[in-house]
Amino acid sequence: MSVNSVEKSQSQSQDQPQPQSPLSEFVERTATQHGIPGATVGVWADGREIFASHGVTSLDNPLPVDKDTLFQLGSTTKTFTATALMRLVADGRLDLDAPVSRYVPELVLSDEKAAAEITVLNLLNHTSGLDWNIIVDTGDGDDALAGFVAKMADLQFIGAPGGRASYSQAGFNLLGRVLENVTGQTYEQAIASLLFEPLGLTQSFFGTAEVMTRRFAVGHNPGEDGDLAVAKEWRLTRGNNPGGGLASSAADVLRWARFQMGDGRTEDGERLLPTELLHRMREQTVELRGSNLGDGFGICWFLREVDGVRTIEHGGSTNGQFAELLIVPERNFAVVALSNSGTDGIAFNRSVVRWALEHHLGVVDKDPEPLPYDEARAQEVVGAYENDGMILTVATDAAGLTLGAVIKPEIRAAADFEMPADYEPAAMGLLPGDGDEFIVTAGGLKGQRGFFSRDVSHDFSRELSRDTSGAVTGIDLGGRVFNRVPTASA
Repeated sequence: MSVNSVEKSQSQSQDQPQPQSPLSEFVERTATQHGIPGATVGVWADGREIFASHGVTSLDNPLPVDKDTLFQLGSTTKTFTATALMRLVADGRLDLDAPVSRYVPELVLSDEKAAAEITVLNLLNHTSGLDWNIIVDTGDGDDALAGFVAKMADLQFIGAPGGRASYSQAGFNLLGRVLENVTGQTYEQAIASLLFEPLGLTQSFFGTAEVMTRRFAVGHNPGEDGDLAVAKEWRLTRGNNPGGGLASSAADVLRWARFQMGDGRTEDGERLLPTELLHRMREQTVELRGSNLGDGFGICWFLREVDGVRTIEHGGSTNGQFAELLIVPERNFAVVALSNSGTDGIAFNRSVVRWALEHHLGVVDKDPEPLPYDEARAQEVVGAYENDGMILTVATDAAGLTLGAVIKPEIRAAADFEMPADYEPAAMGLLPGDGDEFIVTAGGLKGQRGFFSRDVSHDFSRELSRDTSGAVTGIDLGGRVFNRVPTASA
């Protein structure tokens, strides 16, 4: 596998080759270490772009990856959905504090009272109380989002609207329907006219027909023999586009990051958003606890302080592809990492982002050290935890605690499309403090943090994280809530 790197200043030709950079060397070494078939990285620092690409688009039909190769962004798409909605706010066509039912009157949820209370902002900062998602394919027609929303009555609530944050894919798909109803366009048309066209994002697409005429990466997952194989299901369903359906290049994502760091104007000087509205997206609206994703949510963005520096971030995953975007507005710095291997893509992307922070800004991002293994404490948390789509299993082995994550077997069996790989049990450890926060220390989820809770439907900010009997009743991982599965003896 080859590595190619391009460095350019704003005045240089985009295609002018440059000598191999330290970024290229790090990307090649790290991708090889993690067995990543293909990856591309972009950094904006000191007023210039640096790109490094490694490997191939597909193990079956290999083409070299470069900065213009299209990768799936997964949930990083949410930053586009949120920013498009802020354009409607700026135009007076949308009120963040209005109930979402004002804009989607056809909405029916399992709790009518809660459905009437959910605001647009609740969806944007994941405080709607809605569970993660519903696994349903509503087709590729222009009515895909309408069909998805019609199925949302099957979605459960994990809490009251406006309470604790819990990451909801379904909530962002619902926001896509808000865009459709307010603009009178399909979601994809609205994003193109509100963002892609004025910002010159010419390598960003939702449709397979547009992607397939360009160079694009496919995902890879480990097979039963452990070897990587091409993920046969390339894209998510169209009904999931607002929460995770965008394919884009490192070059386009870096351009997107530069807009987010700016004052709301395009490179041509066109006013796209008032500065205060763009910057409002970076202001904390709700706190997060025990998460490597951030200390809180702004409007869509995860907000995190790293070594004294404030960052805004969003990552994403699809079937064997992973994306990570980190921006440091106060330092005019951004890094994007895109890779096409599950499950080590997360670890690769995080390593690249950390290297870029330290190499360019002197900012060190490191994981906290877990406590020594405590058998008695471990037995309090051992068990299975589930949400609407996945099961987490906390267990013990000879070395200590482990955590595994699998898609529910009944969902995998019923799906008529290939789903992402599961995460095999890997080492985890409890963290200092009240002993209820943890970190995964090995495997594909290495570095992921979370906490055990006493009442997953309640505000996590309470000091107690167990019920009055001392029993752990839930787990939070990746900003998502999982309820403890009762045991036969419970």
